Amino acid sequence: MLSIVQSPDPLLNTVCEPCDFNDKSLKRLAKQMAHVMYKNAGCGLAAPQVGVLKRLVVIDCDQEDGVREPIVMLNPVIVAREGEPVAEEEGCLSIPGISVPIARPPFARCRYYDLDGQLWEIEGDGLLGRCLQHETDHLDGVTMFERAEPMARLKALEDYERALAAGARPGETSVEA
Repeated sequence: MLSIVQSPDPLLNTVCEPCDFNDKSLKRLAKQMAHVMYKNAGCGLAAPQVGVLKRLVVIDCDQEDGVREPIVMLNPVIVAREGEPVAEEEGCLSIPGISVPIARPPFARCRYYDLDGQLWEIEGDGLLGRCLQHETDHLDGVTMFERAEPMARLKALEDYERALAAGARPGETSVEA
């Protein structure tokens, strides 16, 4: 079973390869990734976060009703961002125990392929817009640390060291030290 790769693993800063639609293992990988995402209370997971350097993302930002309907995205590309960037706290399964203020435009539109090779677009603001941008960042080797403003980055790195020392686990965005 897959496990979450945690910072500072260099895999998280590696640009991923495009998915080949003929790769039959992608369906199984996506299913396993969704399982890992839900198990760790996430709303998005990118393949490098489980040690696979493929441009594959699984997201589910609408879990309030208890229904699990993950969206599997192959080779996703952000095609539009709109609005003035807003700084909001973000967590990451690969950087447990902390949340970091990240400034992003509130709206994003993403083009991707499904597991059958069909082209789709998804757009959203709020959590979905942020999640689309966060997960596609992972595919380009960019984590919250690289995306944060310089002072927030320094604080996040210090907080992360303390969180790891306190035993932070994926899915936790704060740890009582």
